[in-house]
Amino acid sequence: MRPLSAFSGRVDGLLFDLDDTVLTHDVLGRAAYDALWDLHDAAIPLVAVTGRPSGWGEVIARQWPVEGVVAENGAVLITRDAIVADASDRARLDAILREVARVVPHAKTSDDIHMRRTDITWDVGEHERLDEPSIATIVAIANAAGARTTRSSVHLHATYARDDKASGAVRFLATRRGVDSSAALHRWAFAGDSGNDAACFAAFKTTFGVANVRPWIASLSVPPRFIATKERGEGFAEIAHAIRTRRT
Repeated sequence: MRPLSAFSGRVDGLLFDLDDTVLTHDVLGRAAYDALWDLHDAAIPLVAVTGRPSGWGEVIARQWPVEGVVAENGAVLITRDAIVADASDRARLDAILREVARVVPHAKTSDDIHMRRTDITWDVGEHERLDEPSIATIVAIANAAGARTTRSSVHLHATYARDDKASGAVRFLATRRGVDSSAALHRWAFAGDSGNDAACFAAFKTTFGVANVRPWIASLSVPPRFIATKERGEGFAEIAHAIRTRRT
């Protein structure tokens, strides 16, 4: 992992996480907002890649300067005019919800769960602070039911969808822009902050972490290649500036 100042490459586009990468404590601040538009104006295409629900993705795809959104950790691909989602096994997901409610009754589902198509989520750091033993119990329940789990800085997810953030992002670039997987992984960059960005940190050649990724480093099989000096939205603005200035 190297400081952002060591980055000297050129990328075709930027894939980026939302919570605690572009968003600062749930808010799109001025620095990140301006950075998104500066990248757009520099003709650097943008795609959001997030664990947030498809309901959020539909709004972002229509209102932000992005080509689209990969939502629900890779399972839903969204553009202004189309939504493609993995098949969802709602009956089995609902069974997991019931079992978690029985065994870990103090665990709260996320407040955006009603906007989701392919996964279920518990609040572990957004409005609630769920203890690690309880999180481990939920993971065990979901895994025992055959579901896959991922964790971000704010939510714990359980899903039966086949894609993760990296494969969903590659699939989006292939279907939307005709970019083959090799070109996507070597010529597009990814910026993120936490554990559910692990697949992208491992898959893409050029990766960036905002400074608040540091507590997650020990749990990442591959850390981001470059790290900003600032956290969250201000760190994203640093990354955006580095990409733009190295391109000219």
